[in-house]
Amino acid sequence: MRFLMMTTDDGSAPAGPPDEKLQTEMGRFIEEMSRSGALLATGGLEPGGTRIKSSGGKVTVLDGPFAEAKETVVGFALIEVGTREEAIELSKRFWAIIGDGEGVIQQVFGPEDLPGQ
Repeated sequence: MRFLMMTTDDGSAPAGPPDEKLQTEMGRFIEEMSRSGALLATGGLEPGGTRIKSSGGKVTVLDGPFAEAKETVVGFALIEVGTREEAIELSKRFWAIIGDGEGVIQQVFGPEDLPGQ
């Protein structure tokens, strides 16, 4: 089962780059998940980005930053594990390293999840 674990910007993250201890711990965690095959991709996301909206056949493109960006996704990890509980446990380990913050875990469905596949 694949899950997308997303970190949102709730305003609690400290300003500036992470300290060396945090970088080392996160590096070990990422290396362990990569070796086990659980981590498929990870990264940070640009602030704001571009929003696409389709309504009534008209497509509108808006460039950020956006005033309501308080809960914008700022980082992600795509993982493959056996159960949702395993995804939650990996997320708990992530937050134990990072500290305060918020995130979302959502299962990712692909073509193999369609009926008859």
